[in-house]
Amino acid sequence: MANTIISVKNLCKNYGDFQAVKSISFEVNEGEIFGLLGPNGAGKSTTLEIIETLRDKTSGEILVNGMDLDKQPGDIKKIIGVQLQASGFYPGLNLVELIKLFAGLYNQPIDPMELLKKVNLVDKAKNKSNELSGGQKQRFSIATTLINKPKIIFLDEPTTGLDPQARRNLWELIKDIKANGTTVIITTHYMDEAEQLCDRIAIMNEGKIIKLDSPDKMIDDLVATGFERLKQVKAANLEDVFIHLTGREMREE
Repeated sequence: MANTIISVKNLCKNYGDFQAVKSISFEVNEGEIFGLLGPNGAGKSTTLEIIETLRDKTSGEILVNGMDLDKQPGDIKKIIGVQLQASGFYPGLNLVELIKLFAGLYNQPIDPMELLKKVNLVDKAKNKSNELSGGQKQRFSIATTLINKPKIIFLDEPTTGLDPQARRNLWELIKDIKANGTTVIITTHYMDEAEQLCDRIAIMNEGKIIKLDSPDKMIDDLVATGFERLKQVKAANLEDVFIHLTGREMREE
């Protein structure tokens, strides 16, 4: 039986009279990729920011790796990695210098080139972050979440705006991170991405979790209601065609 690494019970977040998160409860298992999905304004970002210790909750209980968020927020910060946006990097430093900077902040010894190798950016080591392509920026952003060797990483829409090849390459990176034993929490608006990556997903709407299960089980439950697609599903889609024609290898722009 899988160990629970995040436990959320009756979490509420109010802004005045507005309830952004309405008494939700869920658990994340150690070593899984867990997706938190929902339309804009559903409350998913607020929920994750509370777990990440970045936002105060109104009520409820949260345990992260057995630690109480109310009593041990500093200890929780030591075991999590949160994806940074490109705008969060000092523009005057190259990738190696940025990694050394973050390693110093974490007081964590690290080999910058080894970390860049994990995300296929060794040849960009001397480049600044604003000189990277979109996919390269996202891979480097994910690399920064790994500097403190976290047990859990949070990825907020990591493939938004990327071309199909860059998206698939990032999927492989996320799968590799999971394979190394790290728990991944991800938000995305791409349902194919959630279906490919996530072991389980929670779907939020209007501050509530309306469904929580594996992608396969959710699809099977929908089919069991008699739902049918209007168009027959083919063995491939247009994205597969694009990647087949332009090449699957990692491309650097």
